[in-house]
Amino acid sequence: MSQRSKVRHAQREAREEKQAKKVVTWIFAALIVLAVIFIAAAMFM
Repeated sequence: MSQRSKVRHAQREAREEKQAKKVVTWIFAALIVLAVIFIAAAMFM
């Protein structure tokens, strides 16, 4: 593998890892929001 290709590959891996962490954070945030809504709905029923 050429040096440029290695650098590009490393940059792409880092970018994908950062994006994956962001997606996981959003999924957890959505689950927490849904749990709060569910608890609020259960209290008022």
